[in-house]
Amino acid sequence: MSKDFWNSRYSEKEFAYGTDPNEFFKEQIDKIIPGRAIFLGEGEGRNAVYAAKLGWQVDAVDFSSSAKDKALKLAKENNVKINYAVSDLNDYDFKENDYDLIVMIFLHLPLELRTSIFSKSILSLKQNGRLLIEAFSKEQINNISGGPRSIDLLYSENDVLSLTNDLRIEIMESKSIQLEEGKHHKGKADVIRFVGVKS
Repeated sequence: MSKDFWNSRYSEKEFAYGTDPNEFFKEQIDKIIPGRAIFLGEGEGRNAVYAAKLGWQVDAVDFSSSAKDKALKLAKENNVKINYAVSDLNDYDFKENDYDLIVMIFLHLPLELRTSIFSKSILSLKQNGRLLIEAFSKEQINNISGGPRSIDLLYSENDVLSLTNDLRIEIMESKSIQLEEGKHHKGKADVIRFVGVKS
């Protein structure tokens, strides 16, 4: 989906996916000692702001300027600071050994870009850093609760494993959940959840 699509969606007064953090992300980050984190395709900032409230040093990236505006507003309302870059992920300058946590929540990319971003992300993790993912699985094509309508943008477990084989797996699961994330993520959803650690 295009930059114009996302700018239009994020220009609405209401937060498209709510202001509460993603459930799986919250469950995981609550168990990790705060450090330095980056959120890729972060949208309106609900997860980045939650991390900042826990004491994380937070970077966020999205190509939508409307998303950044909403995220910074949410951060201000919660009395935290996040460093938010408006950038295409393909152009973003990932630095090696930079992050303790990299978060991809419903980040759905074409295969070539996905391969590149996963590779750069793993290089950007510090030793013992974690990559945390929740994404719609290919089974989501049968649901109406959100996500891309192209199966090529959805994930299988093998897709994730093939891009993360340098990481030690902590969590790898496919499951059906009930989404309640704003007006655009509602209802039964099929997702893949992954946490991997860089040795």
